[in-house]
Amino acid sequence: MGESSDILCSVEGAIARVVFNRPDARNAFTFAMYERLASFCTEVGAMPDMRAMVITGAGEKAFAAGTDIAQFRAFKSPEDAIGYEERVGRVVETVERCAVPTIAAIAGACTGGGAAIAAACDIRIAAGNLRLGVPIARTLGNCLSMDSLARFAAIIGPARLKELIFSARLVEAEEARAIGLVHEIVPEVANLMARAEAVARTIAGHAPLTLRATKEALRRLAQDGRKAEDHDLILSCYLSADFKEGMEAFLAKRPPRWRGA
Repeated sequence: MGESSDILCSVEGAIARVVFNRPDARNAFTFAMYERLASFCTEVGAMPDMRAMVITGAGEKAFAAGTDIAQFRAFKSPEDAIGYEERVGRVVETVERCAVPTIAAIAGACTGGGAAIAAACDIRIAAGNLRLGVPIARTLGNCLSMDSLARFAAIIGPARLKELIFSARLVEAEEARAIGLVHEIVPEVANLMARAEAVARTIAGHAPLTLRATKEALRRLAQDGRKAEDHDLILSCYLSADFKEGMEAFLAKRPPRWRGA
């Protein structure tokens, strides 16, 4: 699929996989990696048989430690700064808008842009060695875009987000679960991917139109509030062959055979 060695993208059956593959650099992102992630999310969303996607980092030390600092050395103008945030924002939004449910399997450091990508995923499963945060107040001295702040605040609330950024600390696994940053903890890193794959298989067995409509409805709700349009989402489910199949299967007391149509 035109992948580079720094980011590995693959499809097996109904499940897509992304691996950030720069373990020696704590899987820090190059601009090319950001672009490949966005393009693969778009590709997966257009594949009718895709049902879930797992995103992870190579090795045990990091999911992704943000953008590779070397990428910033050429910054000289206002356009460089605004263009960078717009580029990363577009990529993260593409992850968020991916038509299939996304699962972040997070081991080790998950910081900066890596944390933004994890926050855009639907489900976050962490290893016991998780350290997650946005420590920019003690590292680069940059700031987050409005979109990134809104996404984090929707998960943990503005007050807790301010404390996290102001203190520049990294949240460990148990606290991350307690405040809603991750959904589940797998104590041993060696078992993380097996659990993420199991969750992906469970999701892959459920009604895909229901999952897609739910993802999009919640995205619209976050953006436009309760006045967001939902008629197209309702019709996409209720007028589908899958809805008819679900009714027939329920009445016949058999498992439904979902086709995503």
